[in-house]
Amino acid sequence: MGNNGSLDRAELHRTIWRIANELRGSVDGWDFKSYVLGTLFYRFISENLVRYLNEQEQLAGNPDFDYAKLSDEDAEFGREETVREKGFYILPSQLFGNVRKAARKDPDLNETLAKVFAAIEGSATGTESENDIKGLFDDLDVNSNKLGATVAKRNENLVKLLEAIGDLPLVSDNFNDSGIDLFGDAYEYLMQMYASSAGKSGGEYYTPQEVSELLARITVAGKTEVNKVYDPACGSGSLLLSFAKVLGHDKVRQGFFGQEVNLTTYNLCRINMFLHDVNYEKFDIALGDTLTDPAHWDDEPFEAIVSNPPYSIKWDGDANPLLINDPRFAPAGVLAPKSKADLAFTLHILHWLAVNGTAAIVEFPGVLYRGGAEQKIRQYLIDNNYVDAVIQLPPDLFFGTTIGTCIIVLKKSKADNSTLFIDATAECSRIGNKNKLLPKNIKTILDAYVARKDVDHFAKLVDNDAIGENGYNISVSSWVEQEDTRQAVDITALNAEIAEIVARQSDLRTQIDAIVAELEGESA
Repeated sequence: MGNNGSLDRAELHRTIWRIANELRGSVDGWDFKSYVLGTLFYRFISENLVRYLNEQEQLAGNPDFDYAKLSDEDAEFGREETVREKGFYILPSQLFGNVRKAARKDPDLNETLAKVFAAIEGSATGTESENDIKGLFDDLDVNSNKLGATVAKRNENLVKLLEAIGDLPLVSDNFNDSGIDLFGDAYEYLMQMYASSAGKSGGEYYTPQEVSELLARITVAGKTEVNKVYDPACGSGSLLLSFAKVLGHDKVRQGFFGQEVNLTTYNLCRINMFLHDVNYEKFDIALGDTLTDPAHWDDEPFEAIVSNPPYSIKWDGDANPLLINDPRFAPAGVLAPKSKADLAFTLHILHWLAVNGTAAIVEFPGVLYRGGAEQKIRQYLIDNNYVDAVIQLPPDLFFGTTIGTCIIVLKKSKADNSTLFIDATAECSRIGNKNKLLPKNIKTILDAYVARKDVDHFAKLVDNDAIGENGYNISVSSWVEQEDTRQAVDITALNAEIAEIVARQSDLRTQIDAIVAELEGESA
């Protein structure tokens, strides 16, 4: 990449999206992302492994060593140690670059790739990294009819896929400096574009980067490092990885933890970790339903939790008698409604939160004011002083919905017995067909959150007793007074104008009467 980084980046993004669209043919974009992203991942781990092994050998005094040129037999010597270090192994003949070179002349390319993917996953079997590698290529189905009706057609499309992904300028002269960032950035960009074009189905799995950044910055305000970070509905992992950008990889000491119920998205999340150079021992992403089958029970609590859980999904609720005694939900004395699991996620997050931690959760506004069980859960949260802040976001930030969402910030140890309300509905710019949080908007919101002071028409610190007296309604518009943008009215001038209109009306009436009388005279 040249010095003009942002222009290069924009050009790269345009190229990536053009290629992705040209490749997909008749395959639906949201389905096809698995092929583009899976191939991107295959290229990344191949190049990453070669770089690592070449560096090791160069340090050992072999300056001309090139792992990609070894025979498979000669390469076996490094397998065990490399799997311990990187989590997987790829033989030279199975590296992306070597498979790509032979692809056009390989009549069994689909079978070749199937064997390669099985071998990469198999290299981790029985080792510590097995669960992190297993199934990563499941969605890159080289024998799917989606790729083509015949083997020849499928192979033709696979060649195009390998060529196109191989041609992307994702490695700079100094791989360490920006190669990894470029792969991670390309991945994030593709996820965003697929989510955008898939509308509602895509919106479920992707949180815009600037919203992710705001959530991460809220949870680490005043800190330079945290023990570990967690997202119970982690989607493709972009929210978790925002901590790597905000704090730096090494400042998340024990790594990145999450759970995801959708298998394809779970695979994408693990791939995303690798593409951002988070090694297998620094992430623990689980597959399953967080509400009824949570992973990470035995982990120590998390210092930073961020989440954009699915909005108002159905869950077992009181139809499952075990849940009311679940230590996550029991303290509130009531379960979230069966048709709206939002506050179940909120209570789960609270339970997983460290005493010195902060959680920031994106919620739909209904949870802030609805009655019934949700009101009782809010009462539990407010009476125990767990709600640190409620921030109303601008509308139309997310894919798949135009509704203005909000952020609930939770803390277990606060200095005051109050809740801060911030009305950030105007903190955005219209870019394309969506609203977007710009860096200045993020700063304004963050500054108000940290200051914890009243600002007319923007921020209000409210005593929790007052919230209780108001039925535990924590919607921002109930506490932050809207600015009256109407212009002052001059009553005297208005009265004079009305008098003038009345006089003119009377004058017109007289003229009309005269015309009618004249017409009647003529007809007589």
